[in-house]
Amino acid sequence: MKILITGGAGFIGSHLCDKLLGDGHEVTVIDDLSTGRYSNIAHLEDRQGFRLIIDTVLDAKLMEVLVRETDRVYHMASAVGVRLIMEQPVKTIETIFHGTDTVLKFCSRYRKRVLIPSTSEVYGKGISVPFNEEDDLLTGATDKHRWAYACAKTLDEFLALAHWKETQLPVVVTRLFNTVGPRQTGQYGMVVPRFIEAALKNETITVHGDGTQSRCFGHVADVVEGLTKLIETPACFGQVVNLGNDEEVSINGLAERAIALTGSASQIKFVSYDEAYGEGFEDMQRRVPNLTKARRMIGYQPTRTLDDIINDVAAELGNGQEAASSYGNA
Repeated sequence: MKILITGGAGFIGSHLCDKLLGDGHEVTVIDDLSTGRYSNIAHLEDRQGFRLIIDTVLDAKLMEVLVRETDRVYHMASAVGVRLIMEQPVKTIETIFHGTDTVLKFCSRYRKRVLIPSTSEVYGKGISVPFNEEDDLLTGATDKHRWAYACAKTLDEFLALAHWKETQLPVVVTRLFNTVGPRQTGQYGMVVPRFIEAALKNETITVHGDGTQSRCFGHVADVVEGLTKLIETPACFGQVVNLGNDEEVSINGLAERAIALTGSASQIKFVSYDEAYGEGFEDMQRRVPNLTKARRMIGYQPTRTLDDIINDVAAELGNGQEAASSYGNA
């Protein structure tokens, strides 16, 4: 099949390229490299069936051509990272919503299967843990820029499901929970590569808040397997499905695990949210997915643990090169 991946030079998008090319598909990537990196897909440039277009999904004329000639669309392009969201809220909102609107419009016109990744951020301040796809959503006040990303992604979901309701567009929405692994950088505040890089250098690991907040981290290889199954399962059209891992760890525990597994002499330093992100920042205390729906609909079962993630990222950062691909082993 011919497959279009927007944001394909990004962290998850590049792993998706590896997976789909390995399965024998032709892959076109469009990415403006604003948050993605050419180095993520440089190894694919000479690969048969791979094409890279450096441009933006906001170019409607180009997107119409690309969508029309493809069989599947993975819309991975998005603003990413807490730091980017706090520093550039206008760009965050515009990039997310206008990009998704463009993609869905042409997928609807040409009846293309499309996957729209959302985020666990949409659960906001919800306290019903683990988070279920049918839960009510509760975000903070609009003067707290922290929630701009969550609200923009929520609007993406409403738009995607509106296309399903009105025209039966074959679209599936997936809420991703802290996908991590090789190729992810700490540039935009991603906690796992930031902690591991500091640990490898025996530098102080900075934890925001008191470290009791908890997260679940899913290996990118597991998540990519899930993404490809979702778009190929018609029962998932018009559905919202959580993807990730349900192994919960506190951020302080993550820092301690990174230190232990890398044999680091790093110390942990705690910094307030106000100092890290500015006054008025709000965070979610726990973020745990209910994966029952994913298991039922696509047989999803993450097989890689947090220790596997830390070891894979540490191996890449320690060697200064890409870790070996592990697709097909889930």
